[in-house]
Amino acid sequence: MVAFKLEAWTAVAPSLESKSDWQEWLSDPSPIIDNTLNVNLKHIPMMLRRRFNALGKSAMGAIGQLSLEDQTIPCIFASQHGDTHLTLSLLEGIGRQEDMSPTGFSLAVHNAISGLYTIATKNESSVTAISAMQGHIASALFETLSQLQVSERVLCVIYDTQLPELYRPYSQSTDFPYAIAIVFSREHGDSLSLEYTAPLNNIDELSTYESELKAFIAFLLNDSNVFTCSNNGTNWTLKRQPQHVC
Repeated sequence: MVAFKLEAWTAVAPSLESKSDWQEWLSDPSPIIDNTLNVNLKHIPMMLRRRFNALGKSAMGAIGQLSLEDQTIPCIFASQHGDTHLTLSLLEGIGRQEDMSPTGFSLAVHNAISGLYTIATKNESSVTAISAMQGHIASALFETLSQLQVSERVLCVIYDTQLPELYRPYSQSTDFPYAIAIVFSREHGDSLSLEYTAPLNNIDELSTYESELKAFIAFLLNDSNVFTCSNNGTNWTLKRQPQHVC
């Protein structure tokens, strides 16, 4: 068991812009049909702001609500697939024998969003970009614990969007763009622990990606004191520890 703390968190998605919005949606999770995001990107310079599509705007919108201006801390960006919409458009262009846009290529790499964020904020701390088709929430937590061995605080951003229709038969994904931004800490916030539980016999027994997302949001909202996530066929349990009153 490894102990650490949750200092602050926010999450954004279309029509879900506050914790109360997420709480209401979690109690009645109706389909999100309109994928229009209403996020504040004033903390990002205008020239860089134009480079973000829905996935990047989700991540930047969630981070912006944490008010981390002028704070330089290590960052972890974890996404299941990354910007597959942009990647697919580049591949389709290659198929039509078109010249590839250098800007499009630079924005399609998996660490593009985290790179733009560090440029915008002049953050010179370490940055990790994680791509994990399955278990990317668990992978983000593992990397967080690793970074907390040498840093007091870590910004962890878990974000994703729906896959293009071409890829949907081959992998699960969420149905809408979203981002969760969390500041984890050694000293400040709610006490948490992460511990290994039991291996799964069949990875297909895992809940769907969207269900895992809902379970994680419920944990963050204090609707649940336990969140179980998966990685490489094993279970990991995130627990909220009771606060001791002196």
